[in-house]
Amino acid sequence: MWTGLGQRVERHKVRFDEPFVEPPVVHLSLTMWDVAHDANQRLDVQPAEITTTGFVIEFRTWEDTRVARVRASWMAIGPVRHLDDFDAD
Repeated sequence: MWTGLGQRVERHKVRFDEPFVEPPVVHLSLTMWDVAHDANQRLDVQPAEITTTGFVIEFRTWEDTRVARVRASWMAIGPVRHLDDFDAD
């Protein structure tokens, strides 16, 4: 994302170590960015395609912003199965 102009998107798939019972709430935050100082710093990071087994991190920038690298942290909150859970059928 260091070269080029206009809308640019990077996607990274994340798989949970353990599946959730239902799609969780996912919180994302940028924990590091390396962006050129001579243009506006336009950054957008969002979770997408959230399922019980994972989600996609979408990072976007646009116009003349130049991004060398970014790092994101995430947290997923939702119900998981317990060892005592069972189906009576």
